Amino acid sequence: MSKKYYIVLALTVCWTVTTYGGTQKVAIASAHPLATEAGFEIIHNGGNVFDAAVAVSAALAVVEPTGSGLGGGGYWLLHRASDQFETVIDGREKAPLAAHKDMFVDGDGKIIPRLSLDGPLAAGIPGLPAALVHLSEKYGQLPLSKSLAPAIRYAQTGFAVGGKYLKMLKFRANVLKKYPQTAAIFLPGGKAPPAFSVLKQPDLAHTLTRLAESGRRGFYRGDIADKLLNSVNKAGGIWSQQDLDAYQVIERTPLSGNYHGIKITTVPPSSSGGIVLLETLNILSAYDLQQRDGVTRAHLVAEALRRAHHDRALYLGDSDFTAIPIARLLDADYAAGLRSSLRTDKTLPSGYLSGDMAEQPEGDNTTHFSIIDAEGNRVAATLSINFPFGSGFVAEGTGVLLNDEMDDFSSQAGALNGYGLVGGVANAIAPGKRMLSSMTPTFLEDNQRIAALGTPGGSRIPSMVLLASLDFAVGNGPDSWVKASRFHHQFIPDILEYEPGALTPEQQHKLIGLGHVLKTARYRFGDMQAVQLHKQTQALTAASDPRGEGRAVVKH
Repeated sequence: MSKKYYIVLALTVCWTVTTYGGTQKVAIASAHPLATEAGFEIIHNGGNVFDAAVAVSAALAVVEPTGSGLGGGGYWLLHRASDQFETVIDGREKAPLAAHKDMFVDGDGKIIPRLSLDGPLAAGIPGLPAALVHLSEKYGQLPLSKSLAPAIRYAQTGFAVGGKYLKMLKFRANVLKKYPQTAAIFLPGGKAPPAFSVLKQPDLAHTLTRLAESGRRGFYRGDIADKLLNSVNKAGGIWSQQDLDAYQVIERTPLSGNYHGIKITTVPPSSSGGIVLLETLNILSAYDLQQRDGVTRAHLVAEALRRAHHDRALYLGDSDFTAIPIARLLDADYAAGLRSSLRTDKTLPSGYLSGDMAEQPEGDNTTHFSIIDAEGNRVAATLSINFPFGSGFVAEGTGVLLNDEMDDFSSQAGALNGYGLVGGVANAIAPGKRMLSSMTPTFLEDNQRIAALGTPGGSRIPSMVLLASLDFAVGNGPDSWVKASRFHHQFIPDILEYEPGALTPEQQHKLIGLGHVLKTARYRFGDMQAVQLHKQTQALTAASDPRGEGRAVVKH
C-alpha cells in the first residue's frame, strides 16, 4: 500500500456503512480503518469471523497503541451459529507472582503517586498474545501465520498516524520520554511527529512474526521472553519466567439476562462490566422508560447505575480468587429490593450507601471491535492496555508496549484508581490474580435482530453499553447507538457526568433540583463499534462511533 493510502485510512472518520463486493456477508466495525481492512483481508482469504477477530485484534495492537497491544489483554465474546455455542475468552492480564497487596504503598501505608500507572512495575502479565493463539487454534480455520500477516505488514511498512493518536501522545509524552526505547518509537527526536507521518515498528513486527511462527512459545518463551524479562526487571519490574509460563487464558460461561424481551449476553468476572450492565437493567426493568420525560429517564438510569456500581465496589474481583454472589446480584428479587429505595423525586446520595470519597482524575483507554456474519457467527471484543500508551514502557528489542493494568486493582480498600473507581478487598492485589475490569463486550438479541457491540471508556464503559442497549430496546439501529449522547454515574464520586451538549440547560436545572451533582466531561467519551443482523432478511448493518476514527464496513 502507498503512503497516501495509509494516510486516507488513518484519517477516515466513518459512522456510515460502506458496502463491498463479494459473496460472503460479513459486517466489521473497529476503531481503526486498517484494523477493519485486516479483518476483511482474512475473510477474503477463506477465514471465518474468528480468524478475522484474530487479525483485527493484532492489527489494533499495531495501529492503535494508545488503546491496546501485545503487552495488554482483553475479552472476546464469541457465538458460533452452527451449535449456538457461546463463550468468553478471558485474556485479562494477571499480577506477577511477586506482587503483593502493599506494593504501591509506602512505609506509612500511603499510596505512592503514579507507581501503579507509570513504568514496568505497573504492568501485569500480558494476555493478548495467548488469547490470539487460543482463538486461532480453537475457533479459526486458518493458520495463525495468515491471520497475523496484516498486523506484521502494518508494523513493518508503517501507517500514517492520525489526530487521535497525536492527542493521546501529547497526553502521555512526559511518561514516554522517561524510557529511551519508548521515545525512540513514538517520540523521534524527543518530540511528537507531525500529523500524517508514518510510524514503523520493526521490533514489534519481529515479535509478531515469532508469535506467528511459534505460537505461544514465540512470545512467552525464547528470545522474546528473554528480552521482556531482562528489560522489565532492569527497569524495576518484578516479572519472572514462571509468570510467563503460568499465564493461561480462561474460557468462561457468559452471563445472560433479559430486558423487556431482549436477551443480553455479556462478560462475567474478571470483568465487572457484565454484572453492572445486567444489574442496572434489572433495576430499570420495572419502568416504561419511553413513557417518562427525558429528565426522569436520566434520573432513573443514574440512580440504577449508582446502586450497581456500589455492588461492584463491595463484591467484585477475580472470581478465581474471590467468591462472588453472582446469582444474588442478578436476581430479580434483589433488583426489586434495590429499586425500593429509588425515588423519582429525589436522589439517594452515595453516602447513604457507603462512605463518600474524594474525586480522582479520569482518562480514556481501551479499544473495541464487533464482527457478525449472515449466519449469526459473531464476536464482540474489548481490548486494553489501560491508560493511553499503557505504562509508557516498551520492553527493549520487542516493540511491546506494556500495560499499566495493576492500577485496576485496589491498592488499598476504599482507594480510588486512575478512573476514580473505588474497590474493596475482593479486588485487592494478589499473586497471579486478574485485576477487575469495566470492559463490557455484549450481544443483544430480540425476535428480529442480533447485535454485537462495545466501547472503550474506562469506568464509563458499562454506562455507554447500557444506553446503547436501551436504544436497541426502542427499535433503533447501530447508527443511533454509536451517536447517542452519553452520561454516566459510578457511585463514587457522587457525580452525574455528561458529555458536552448531552443535557439541555433546562434538564441540568431539573436534575440539580432532584439532588444530582452534575459535571460536564472535558470531551465526548467512548468509541463504540456496533454491528447488527436482521434475522429474517439477513441484512447486515454496522456503525463506527463518530467520536473516533474507526471504520464500519458491510461486505455482501
